[in-house]
Amino acid sequence: MLPIEKIQQAQSILSSVIERIPLSFAPRLSKLLNANIYLKKENLQRTGAFKIRGAFYKVALMSEEERARGVIAASAGNHAQGVAYSAAHFGIPAVIVMPESTPLLKVLSTKELGAEVVLSGDNYDEAYAKACEIAKERGLCFIHPFADEDVMAGQGSVALEMIEEQELDFVLVPIGGGGLMSGIASAYKALSPKTKIIGVTAKGAPAMRESYYSKQIHNAKSVRTIADGIAVRDVHALNFSYICEGVDAIIEVDDEEIASAILYLLENQKLVVEGAGATGVAALLHNKLALKPSDRVGVVLSGGNIDVTMLNLIIQKGLIKSHRKMQFQVVLIDKPGSLQQLTNTLTKVGANIVQIDYDRTSTKLDYGDAYVTIALETKGEQHEKQIRQELKAQGYDFKEIL
Repeated sequence: MLPIEKIQQAQSILSSVIERIPLSFAPRLSKLLNANIYLKKENLQRTGAFKIRGAFYKVALMSEEERARGVIAASAGNHAQGVAYSAAHFGIPAVIVMPESTPLLKVLSTKELGAEVVLSGDNYDEAYAKACEIAKERGLCFIHPFADEDVMAGQGSVALEMIEEQELDFVLVPIGGGGLMSGIASAYKALSPKTKIIGVTAKGAPAMRESYYSKQIHNAKSVRTIADGIAVRDVHALNFSYICEGVDAIIEVDDEEIASAILYLLENQKLVVEGAGATGVAALLHNKLALKPSDRVGVVLSGGNIDVTMLNLIIQKGLIKSHRKMQFQVVLIDKPGSLQQLTNTLTKVGANIVQIDYDRTSTKLDYGDAYVTIALETKGEQHEKQIRQELKAQGYDFKEIL
């Protein structure tokens, strides 16, 4: 494990730069889960994620000669902003290579911090290969997002703050490459060894979990998850060794579970959290960890840099699944009054129409007919049932769109 003295040094250096965000008790989530849940809100951190910790500590330790050469990093977003911010702080040039699929928010935020951004590859690992190529060509110092002990130590400062504030029985930490987990596990094993350290991975990025349980490295053939911050294909031996030594279990959540956690945090905690940051709450909401009422559980919300388009999609799908939005399509005779009769039927049962699409040109229609697609705001499962019954009673043959 990392020496605790190194993590403590990182905390000291970072103290004037990062936001010290208190570990906060979550009453509603605790009541729901019948346990004591505490949130470490790194989504509120400077640059919107914990990554600034490791990046800044790494740059702070660099020699003047290394800084003069400039730095380069590969990242799906949060490490990019951490490196860009740190480079700007020390007045050194930075190049960031990001996957082509990186959300626009993260690309623009990185550019705003003064870094040169290069988009390359379909995932982090392909961006990493490009970054290594550029580093060699231009003589830049490469800052690895997770397989670097200085970076890990900086991330481990998250754990020191948690340990100082609250004794915990479990700590849930998202795992992609494993830099955050390597630092947190090292700190807890040194200072609070009774605390169980639980990693959470995305089902669409299974490499670290599969490697952990097989005790040998297994890289994924591909990665696909809305948790882009932990969408890592290949396991690095350095992080793998720390995780095998310091982590008590790794659990898995899928994209539907992650999306439900993002929506829950937005509605009930008033927090905007990205996919990777929501994995711990997703695991709890979907009963992936057996808890007792006396258990004290810390959950690291690792970041909040979520693309607005993705957030909107999660909200819209979430409203449908929670019976607060309903969409259906019906065929009407294309004549005056037909649409009004349909809307009157919906008004009768208290459905609020938010969108109507009227299509009379589809080649699938008989002449004289029209497709009408309607989106409604609804008041729960019983209300939706009432709407269906009324539509059927009035003779409408409709198809729900999920």
